[in-house]
Amino acid sequence: MRLFVGDDWAEDHHDVEVMDGSGRRLAKARLPEGVAGMARLHAIVGELAGDEADEVEVLVGIETDRGPWVAALVAAGYRVLAVNPLQASRFRDRLGVSGAKSDAGDAHVLADMVRTHAHELRAVAGDSAQAEAVKVVARTHKTLIWERTRHTQRLRHALRDYFPAALEAFEDLDAVDALELLAKAPTPVQAARLTIGQISAALKRARRKNVAGKAAAIQAALRAEHLGQPEVVAAAYAASVQALIAVLEVLNTQVKTLQGQVEAHFGEHPAAKIVLSQPGLGPVLGARVLAEFGDDPQRYATAKARKNYAGTSPITRASGKKKIALARFVHNDRLIDALLTQAFSALRLSPGARAYYDRQRARGAGHNAALRQLANRFVGILHGCLKTGTLYDEATAWSHHAESVAA
Repeated sequence: MRLFVGDDWAEDHHDVEVMDGSGRRLAKARLPEGVAGMARLHAIVGELAGDEADEVEVLVGIETDRGPWVAALVAAGYRVLAVNPLQASRFRDRLGVSGAKSDAGDAHVLADMVRTHAHELRAVAGDSAQAEAVKVVARTHKTLIWERTRHTQRLRHALRDYFPAALEAFEDLDAVDALELLAKAPTPVQAARLTIGQISAALKRARRKNVAGKAAAIQAALRAEHLGQPEVVAAAYAASVQALIAVLEVLNTQVKTLQGQVEAHFGEHPAAKIVLSQPGLGPVLGARVLAEFGDDPQRYATAKARKNYAGTSPITRASGKKKIALARFVHNDRLIDALLTQAFSALRLSPGARAYYDRQRARGAGHNAALRQLANRFVGILHGCLKTGTLYDEATAWSHHAESVAA
């Protein structure tokens, strides 16, 4: 006997529907988040299973693959299938074209999906606690970096509007020395009064090289003539800029602190040595790759499955005599970002990677397309290394491609 459960999750509740193999609704309920809701779900399943509880298989469709609720479902022995929200939306259109939507209706859609398409849905990965820990710190670290970039852009836009000289004086606005000097002198008038000694001191604290030359260049840029704003407007901008600087200083500190946590957790994982043996992957980037792929040995049956999840493999569209290969634009943004960064770094570290990239460019592929194909190749190499428990070997990794070129 099989029971199919659709679980539509909201912030503080879960709408669930249970149906049998024929699609007949057996139960529906709105459950609170937490222990009480989980206990109620177990009770519903228990009532429907009756005396055959040990022989019942429960399949749960839910639009997330993480969190304590999902962990509790897996711990209860249910088969939990993570449904992509885009998949659910398109499946909903098959059941009705009016555009109507409700939490209860979504629970019905999810239950029907796992009833009819369970073989095509991805089960929630059984990652280890170590991999989950790496994912938590690696994702937070990357999120803080993205936030720092956003706040730096806000700072850049503000300076452009009232203090363009600062943009010429400082190459990296989120650097320690730039933030220190802008905090000390946030208006054009104040910045023009900065002495060589004050600028040099900030550069030394940031461990810059060629302090004398850089200090003179910064002072000259700050004292150059530029268009500006009235004094009262400049003061208002300065107050805003100082707030942004305070946020950036905190972000810089926390990014550095969390990087240590990422390296520590990643270093304790059994697969860390294999991941680090791949060209272009250091402790931080390697941690991101491991975190996003997970470490469930059964999750990716083949290298192709791992490439598809990574979003590096192309998709084919064929109709009649027309057939084209396109890049995947629906993917894990964090993972594809890490893989493309690895591929770019590997161009100077791996002769095989460089040759492979150059061949793609010679065939007419653009930089991004060639880089994505290289990343796709590296995913396949990583898959093989993890499956066999072996470290990366340059000759073995590119032997097939070297033979094909020689032929």
